Amino acid sequence: MADDRDDARYRAVPSSRLGRVAGFGRLAGGIAGGMMAEGARRLASGERISAEDLLFTPGNARRLADRLSHLRGAAMKLGQMISMDAGDFLPPELSEILATLRNQANFMPARQLDKVLSEEWGKDWRKQFRWFNPRPIAAASIGQVHKALTREGEELAIKVQYPGVAASIDADVDNVATLLRMSGLLPEQLDMEPLLRAAKEQLKEEADYLREGEQMRLYAQRMAGNPSFVVPTLHERLTRKRILAMSFEEGIAIEALAAEPQELRNEVFGRVVHLVLRELFEFGAMQTDPNFANYRYRRSEGAIVLLDFGAARDIEPHVSDGYRRLLAAGLTGDPDKVRAEALAIGFINEAVVARQRERVDRMIGIVTSEMNRDAPFDFGNRAFVPLLREEGMAIAEDKQSWHIPPAETLFVQRKVSGTALLGARLKAVVNIRALVEQMLQECPA
Repeated sequence: MADDRDDARYRAVPSSRLGRVAGFGRLAGGIAGGMMAEGARRLASGERISAEDLLFTPGNARRLADRLSHLRGAAMKLGQMISMDAGDFLPPELSEILATLRNQANFMPARQLDKVLSEEWGKDWRKQFRWFNPRPIAAASIGQVHKALTREGEELAIKVQYPGVAASIDADVDNVATLLRMSGLLPEQLDMEPLLRAAKEQLKEEADYLREGEQMRLYAQRMAGNPSFVVPTLHERLTRKRILAMSFEEGIAIEALAAEPQELRNEVFGRVVHLVLRELFEFGAMQTDPNFANYRYRRSEGAIVLLDFGAARDIEPHVSDGYRRLLAAGLTGDPDKVRAEALAIGFINEAVVARQRERVDRMIGIVTSEMNRDAPFDFGNRAFVPLLREEGMAIAEDKQSWHIPPAETLFVQRKVSGTALLGARLKAVVNIRALVEQMLQECPA
């Protein structure tokens, strides 16, 4: 039986356009009120005030997390992306609050759930099952997952999309972009349109469960014969555009391995890193969502269960080649080569090199010195992160040098950065240099 905390997580998804706009309005009003209250407090105490300090407060982070958890859909997905991509560059208390978006989505009430299932499967949908658990076993930004047993005895995981999510993607992304622009933190000359178009495109792909089912099947083919990984089997008869049915795969949360012996943590995370490298240089396709919930660990077989293929996408050859050249340059330890390849792939632009050359080179030096140790890298030792944060934040203060990398590069980097965060959570110790060298040799250009 669900406890009181679980009951509190049942909140209807605002599915109408008006309802979602009102949700964003309440979010904007709450954040503005929080900024005014914080500003008054700081003025009274004689403290200096900046827009960034007033916006990035724990109170506003809680308002953001709560409202996005209620809205779900593209709005919550973008909040998750911020928490994964910028986690190391936000104050720890804010990063922790936003991290709740990765695993604390609200649930649909039973009536709303039944409406979606009836629309997709028909009014008598229950006849197809011996039992269907109405309480979800997982809830995320676009849908929630239920466990069920078919009349034929198949134990399934059924992912059900929240109502109105697919139709609201364009508006949600635009509303989040408007909130960012209203904050005054983004320079006027920064062109966000290519990134917004790419975000809308990917989110629409993730909301198409027929496409995700096909991506899951393709991924299973790539992993065939590899007992180290498990990919669920698609149940085609029950899958619809808003319902994804697959085999239920047992496993514990991969974060739970943080309490396991060091050797196991190292071995499991090493496999995850090797898989990311295979995606980048061998498969030419990558599951680009690094959410920890997309990995489970099956003790009985020592296998990693892979979940959620909505964000799986082909990688453009020039992106793979760019990463290959960048990593090869990093292995040389030559900062000039690294800088040149970072420019070529679009991580940085000429403006930031011209205006912030010393800081860019210091960041390159920090990364290459860590990368070039031909010894196990301790992901739990984050001593270098504050150094990168200090340089990165100093560069960010110069808004004339702001730059958004190409969207196809950002999707890959999101997976790389999120994988590093998983390594930090597990406090894994892995020889990254050896893995990279091996993969570059096995998959030459």
